[in-house]
Amino acid sequence: MKKIKNILASKSPRREHILSQAGFKFSIVHSNVTEISEIELPPEAFCEHWAREKAKKVAKKYPDHLIIGADTVVVLDNQILGKPKVPEKGEIMLNSLSGRTHEVITGVSFIFNDEMDFTFNETTLVSINSLSSKEISDYIYTYKPYDKAGSYGIQDFFAVHINKIVGCYYNVMGLPISSFYKYYKNIKKKLTVNEKK
Repeated sequence: MKKIKNILASKSPRREHILSQAGFKFSIVHSNVTEISEIELPPEAFCEHWAREKAKKVAKKYPDHLIIGADTVVVLDNQILGKPKVPEKGEIMLNSLSGRTHEVITGVSFIFNDEMDFTFNETTLVSINSLSSKEISDYIYTYKPYDKAGSYGIQDFFAVHINKIVGCYYNVMGLPISSFYKYYKNIKKKLTVNEKK
């Protein structure tokens, strides 16, 4: 029986690091899906949608692999804060997050051929200390978090500004590894049973 291999459909070095650190074996194939932030969906559905779109695109080329897609959003007052891409937008985002609690939601999708199509999401609450304009500017221009939702990385210097989190730390990095593993092992078991039939 041929062993089903895993593919992570993501450009995120954080997700790659989390899976590698946990001992998972996988290849990486970038989906190159263009995410459209204007689609009108609730935040949970939004990140699930794009996680699934990434997985679906790669699954078309690799039908004999288990494809893992993921998408993370930062949500404040029910509004999604995407990736800033430029310093000015990053400063605006961090100023809005300063002294407040926001949500980080990650959608994760598993797709294998026509046998498996499952997506879930997880939320972590993150409370940030009040930030001065200088602290925001220094962080933005030193760490250049333009590829990070909400314009910060919990794993870098910005950790000094985080007062509290409620939920999974790794979810804020981009992959809720405990929930991921819970679903992953059940999916692998189901696919293995189907392969034996």
